[in-house]
Amino acid sequence: MSLANPRLVDGTQAPPTDSTVALSAPGFEHRPTGARTGKGGRRLGATALHVALIVAGLAMVFPFVWMLLTSFKSLPQLLQDPLAFLPQPWTFDNYVEAWNAVPFGQAYVNSIYIAALVVVGTLLTASMAGYAFARIRFRGSRVLFIVFLATQMIPKQVTLIPFYILMTQLGWVDSHLALIVPGLLANPFAVFLMRQFVLSLPKELEEAAIVDGAGRWRIFWSVVLPNLKPGLAALSIIVALDVWNAFLFPLVLLNSPDLFTVPLLLSSFQGQFGSVNYGLVMAASAISTIPMLIVFVIGQRRILNSMAASGLGGR
Repeated sequence: MSLANPRLVDGTQAPPTDSTVALSAPGFEHRPTGARTGKGGRRLGATALHVALIVAGLAMVFPFVWMLLTSFKSLPQLLQDPLAFLPQPWTFDNYVEAWNAVPFGQAYVNSIYIAALVVVGTLLTASMAGYAFARIRFRGSRVLFIVFLATQMIPKQVTLIPFYILMTQLGWVDSHLALIVPGLLANPFAVFLMRQFVLSLPKELEEAAIVDGAGRWRIFWSVVLPNLKPGLAALSIIVALDVWNAFLFPLVLLNSPDLFTVPLLLSSFQGQFGSVNYGLVMAASAISTIPMLIVFVIGQRRILNSMAASGLGGR
């Protein structure tokens, strides 16, 4: 068997022949032009999507930025050049005057403790109801759940008059009880979110607890509830934002200024100063908006992750 290179003749390399030999190296793949075109099209589509999202994001952020910048403008600048983008000069006088003009401190206390009580109560009732709808099968459970969710589609404005009549009969008009107690018991979205989280939990955890002799209550408190912490955290942020921004029902139910929440106080502030000094109005709006904006920025990732996780159990 000869190991000589057939292309070597008398120690020299033979000239190449006219024949062409196709070489195929490991991992080498001929990609058609269409594949490269498709990849470029996907990149172009992704770029266009990102550009559209950036434009939409800027459109949503711009009003807030304009509010902040206007809140630092002086009254002479607002009168002479209302469309100027940057304050000239920057001044904090609007914030000082807005805080002293109306009792923002009392309104903050009212909004915070109302939101805290509603959040705690909602987390408790929604987690229990969500667990019941997810794990306890009884006759008509699905129909009851669908009917309960359907109430989410009823506009709150439709229920305002009967709700006011009910609160009058209970003697809760001009009282924070009218804002706290109903919020603890009727939140279809909260129940739905907790149900989806419970459905995403493996049943083996509960089955192991049953083998150990645990009952329904013990399973809920010791097994299910600790695993719902991500969902409870996201729900608490959502409910807090909703309660903090509530305006219509507090407007109808509360009459005493010392009971006003922040949005309600802001509306009365606009009635006093809105047509005179927009710097004051924007400063008051910033005072009422920034706390919940900070809460949302801190918790937005948890909210998005929780929404994605709740969809895993959508059945």
